[in-house]
Order: sequence, then structure tokens, then C-alpha cells
Amino acid sequence: MPSAMSKTPTIDTKSRERGRPREFDIEQALDKAMIVFRQKGFHAASLNDLGEAMGLTAGSIYKAFKDKRSLFLLVFERYLSVRNADLRQRLAQFTTGREKLSELLQFYLDSARAVEGRTGCLVVGSAVELQVLDDDLSQLVSEAVIRNKNFLASLLKQGQEDGSVTPNLDVDTAAGLILCIAFGMRVVGKITDVKDEPETIKLVMKLLD
Repeated sequence: MPSAMSKTPTIDTKSRERGRPREFDIEQALDKAMIVFRQKGFHAASLNDLGEAMGLTAGSIYKAFKDKRSLFLLVFERYLSVRNADLRQRLAQFTTGREKLSELLQFYLDSARAVEGRTGCLVVGSAVELQVLDDDLSQLVSEAVIRNKNFLASLLKQGQEDGSVTPNLDVDTAAGLILCIAFGMRVVGKITDVKDEPETIKLVMKLLD
């Protein structure tokens, strides 16, 4: 999973021929565009939608990011970076694989709640759009999903090694199932909060016994 992105330099949004360039913070701009892509998806997000959210004209977006696809690539990379950094920080507080898996599920539940949940997950939303994305974007999203599954498998293996997860568990199958549950939480979160969160986590964790 990628590490947090370093601070990116500001980008000029007006040519020098028009006078002194106006600069903006690219990370702030990406975060604003991220909300639009999360809510609407790649295809439904128009340049007008993105420009309004970012406080930029369509021309400025083209000058700074080339096109909507290039902007989406930067947004997707930042989304993964920030989310993965947040998750790893939370998991670092725990020792066993089982504890980390339980916290990972809580992380997804927290992300699926209220305003954050209604905004949606960029990975899950893009996976739904997979068949209508171009080959490169489709590959990018697929790789992100596969990395998520592999990360889950690594936590399960850690749990088997430290004795917190049954050694009889088929790690690959369990990782796939937990991934489906975690992604399902984000889908449900677009509509309503997941009910009985503690019981939900307990039910999933029983798979590891």
C-alpha cells in the first residue's frame, strides 16, 4: 500500500501573459476534487462540477492538470495515500493480527458513517465503474483492490503466527470474504449507517476462530 504523499508544490493557474500568476495549493485542490469524484464517480463528474468545487475555471483545470483523467489519477493516488496512512496509524496501536483485523473493520465502519459514508469510497465507486473505464484506469483500480485483499491476507497470516487466528483458516478465502464485507459497508454507507456495529464486527471475527 502506498505511503503518504509528500507536499506537492503549488501550480500556476494563469499564464504569465495575463499578469502575475495566481497560485493554489494542489493538495487542497485535489481534496476538493476528490469529494466530487467520490460522490459522482469518474464519468458523471463534469468539469463544471470539479471547477466549482475547486474554485477553478475549466481552463485553469486544463492548464494545471491537462484533463479530467489526469486529475482523477492524481486524486486517486492521493486518496489511497491518505487512507492507507490513516489506517496504518490506527493499526499500529495493536499487536496481534486479530486485533488489527478488528480495528480494520471498525475503520471501515467509521468511514461508512454519516457524511463521510454518504460521500462514498473512491475505490469502491471506481470498482463499480470498472467496465466503463479505459484499460489503464481499470487496471489501476483493480490493482488497488488486489492490494487491499493482500493486506487482509497478511493480517490473517500474522494472526495465525501469533495464535490469535485459527491455523485451519484458508487465508485467501477469508481475505476475499472480509474484503467483500468491508467494501459492502462502504456501499451501505452511501444510503444509511450500518446498524449494530459491535455485533457486526463480532460476527465477522467469529470466522477467525
